[in-house]
Amino acid sequence: MYIAQEESFGPVMVISKFKNGDIDGVLQRANATEYGLASGVFTKDINKALYISEKLEAGTVFINTYNKTDVAAPFGGFKLSGFGKDLGKF
Repeated sequence: MYIAQEESFGPVMVISKFKNGDIDGVLQRANATEYGLASGVFTKDINKALYISEKLEAGTVFINTYNKTDVAAPFGGFKLSGFGKDLGKF
C-alpha cells in the first residue's frame, strides 16, 4: 500500500496482518521502504521485541509505546529519513 511506503507526518499508523510466527516476513515488509525514521513494536514477548528491534532499519524503535523519548537521546533516521544519528553520516 502507498501509505506503508511513504514517510507520512501526522497522526498516521499502519497496522497490517501477518501470519502467526512469520517474524522474518514482517521484517522484510517493514524494511521494504526508502525511509526509516521510527518504528514501533507491540508484543508481550520481550525476546521477539528485541529480535525485531535489532533487525528493523529505523532510527528509533519504540517497544510497547510510541513517541516517548528524551530530548537528550540520540535520534535520526536511516535511508532517506532524517540526518542520521546525532546529525552524523548515515
